[in-house]
Amino acid sequence: MQEAGTPAQIHWTEDGKPRSARWHSEAGMPPPKRVQVADDTLNADTAFRLASEGTALLWRGDFQNARQLLGALARRVDGKPEKRKKKAAPATPTEAFHLHRQAQSQRARTLAMLLIPFEPGYTIPLRRAPDVKLACNEAYGRGDDDFVISLRELLGVIGAHEWRRNGVEIPVLGARVHPHYGVFSPVRGEYVQLVADQPLPRKTDVAFEIGAGTGVLAAVLARRGIPRVIATETDRRALSCARENIGLLGLNEKVELLEADLFPPGRAPLVVCNPPWVPARPSSSVEHAVYDPDSRMLKGFLGGLKAHLTEGGEGWLILSDLAEHLGLRPREQLLGWIADAGLAVLGREDVRPVHPKAGDATDPLHAARSAEVTSLWRLGAA
Repeated sequence: MQEAGTPAQIHWTEDGKPRSARWHSEAGMPPPKRVQVADDTLNADTAFRLASEGTALLWRGDFQNARQLLGALARRVDGKPEKRKKKAAPATPTEAFHLHRQAQSQRARTLAMLLIPFEPGYTIPLRRAPDVKLACNEAYGRGDDDFVISLRELLGVIGAHEWRRNGVEIPVLGARVHPHYGVFSPVRGEYVQLVADQPLPRKTDVAFEIGAGTGVLAAVLARRGIPRVIATETDRRALSCARENIGLLGLNEKVELLEADLFPPGRAPLVVCNPPWVPARPSSSVEHAVYDPDSRMLKGFLGGLKAHLTEGGEGWLILSDLAEHLGLRPREQLLGWIADAGLAVLGREDVRPVHPKAGDATDPLHAARSAEVTSLWRLGAA
């Protein structure tokens, strides 16, 4: 049995000898129990059968061929569109959501069975392997040992590096924000626009932002002329990301970042929070920005808001109603939590999202997404 705090190990046999290395999975997947060494001679059908049965494939062939094999596995996992249409439609939106999450989880497990070895210093000992040292250092910190990860995770690290390098254009800032690996990218601009457009409460000399993420909302508040913004965050990657973005935007003198769960000490005339919108369990680090088990952060924000508002102050809750359309959190429950916290709704501004999935009729959750509305709820002491 693995001792608490010790790194997980993956074990396999190669050239007749037992081998092992550190296992790394950001999604928290346990190391596969069955591992087979594979190379360019392995065909996609056999690879898919082995992966579906839970046998991991430790790649020793050409790196670019491994990428092609992963694409072939994904096509086999997803199946043909005409076959998917024959399945009976889920009875309720909630059932559709759970089936969709279940399918995503199974897909992720199967595709994670194609493994890539690393040598110290983030070197991949494979033909035509890319130089991923910078991307891995950004995601993981220093790498001084051998380890094994899934190719799918590695491609995510590479993609995150590109996001970080290129940034995401934020029109209301007239600048780009650079998300780090594991930090949710502010690609849904409608909620940023809501915060930029809503009139500020009178005498807003300080504002709190709960859950800084990339730092985009703290930056918007500071750019709107609030002299002091205090933003809190618990995730170390998000704190590092927010600090970098606030510095790049030249806002270090206005924005203070604190490692704290929910609220900083004191009170403010404006407290802003954009919690995860869906009450479900995240399956990876970046999903913590989307899924909030048992609505923990939402309930924590509502429950503590009144005690952190100055007289006449406002709390701005930015929240999608997607959970309502999925049957996961009724509107009456949200309104009940607001009332129980001694708060009143002062107003609400709504906007419809414009992200691609909102208009994708092939999405399993299309009915809910097409009805989704993002709102800025203005809350005050009752």
